[in-house]
Amino acid sequence: MNNDQTGFARTLSHRHVAMIALGGTIGTGLFLGAGSSIHKAGPAILLVYIITGLFVFAMMRALGELLVSDDSKPVFIDFMTQYLGERAGFVLGWTYWIGWVVIAMTELTAIGTYMHYWFPDWPVWPWELAFLIVLYFVNTIAVKIFGETEFWFAMIKIVAIVAMIITGLILALGHVKTSMGVTQFSTLWSHGLVADHGKGLLSTFQMAFFAFLGVEFVGITAAETKDPLETIPRAVNSIVIRILIFYIGALSAIMIIQPWTNYQAGESPFVQVFSGIGVQSAAAVINFVVLTAAASAINSAFFTTGRMLYSLVGEKSRFKKLNKNAIPKSAINLSTLIVGLAVVVNYLFPTDAFTLISSMASAAFLLIYMALMVTHLRFRKATKGQQSHGFQLPLAPFSNYLTIAFLALIFVILLVTPAATVTTLLAALWMVLLTVIAFFKFKKN
Repeated sequence: MNNDQTGFARTLSHRHVAMIALGGTIGTGLFLGAGSSIHKAGPAILLVYIITGLFVFAMMRALGELLVSDDSKPVFIDFMTQYLGERAGFVLGWTYWIGWVVIAMTELTAIGTYMHYWFPDWPVWPWELAFLIVLYFVNTIAVKIFGETEFWFAMIKIVAIVAMIITGLILALGHVKTSMGVTQFSTLWSHGLVADHGKGLLSTFQMAFFAFLGVEFVGITAAETKDPLETIPRAVNSIVIRILIFYIGALSAIMIIQPWTNYQAGESPFVQVFSGIGVQSAAAVINFVVLTAAASAINSAFFTTGRMLYSLVGEKSRFKKLNKNAIPKSAINLSTLIVGLAVVVNYLFPTDAFTLISSMASAAFLLIYMALMVTHLRFRKATKGQQSHGFQLPLAPFSNYLTIAFLALIFVILLVTPAATVTTLLAALWMVLLTVIAFFKFKKN
């Protein structure tokens, strides 16, 4: 079934969209990066995630209100073009597109690393090429296949997190003795509530925020969703519950099973916990989980960049065409070719080059999220909330201003963090350059 206004097929069900939204809130940062966050903040990291999660929810409610007001727009960037102007839409649209392309390139590189864990004597490029080809076909055969693939990718992450939570509960309720002592709930707070007197607490906000990077991906699926007026609000509203269960629950379990003082940056707390209770294959299991998470990121990137390119180009462009399955195949072809260059670039540049570019893309997402909240303000002013179908951002416009201020704080934290200063400035420079291009491109006669 096609959307009469866009031509896209509405084949994504509530089950697909709900899991896509969930997958977007659970990144590899939880499985690999939580050790660093716990080490810097201690149990206070739970409060950091709750506060960050509330602002993420506010951003998603604003996005949801925009989406239900006009479900014919292929991507949420189209709302920015409508309410902020063509120049802003150009800058933000191409920034979002290149951001997802870069993320896909870095994740493709990561897949080679993850496969190297099991096949150390094999070259990594055949694995990268194989995943690239498979995920390309997933995105070009049928939208429903994409949705089904994302459903199971998200399910794998959920199973790993639920296993951690259940393990923590069983060990704590049974006062089971491990190599680190008797497991009990009081382990969560008995070693102090804040690490290092709170000196590193502020820096963990940006770690928590980037763990949610990609949560807005549900805003790319609206034009291909069955019953969007019902499906989108349900997916957005369930985000808070997911954050509480999957982030707060998992982190709490991690710090109950072992004292938070045991966790260090650079080591997965999931591996450390499961290894500590005798699961010898813990490292292999978590390697599989992050492998699927990386594949999910590439899958989402192909979907997003295809729709973004379709939305950004002119009506006469070859990339403005849909195939017989109502998929922008030509746009996905170009994105896939660019992402595939990662295999070549890995030979020419060190891994650090990818890390640098990826961090720059992440900082640019912050600016896009702030622009999203401004777009919502303009939308409310223009429509007086009459097109929101009853699904509105609570406490607007105050929640808009608070969310923008919070995102700005994260941006400042990045600027003053030595490891991220250069990439944050590069992101700002990228936006400036695109703004200059947009000024001349859309210069009024």
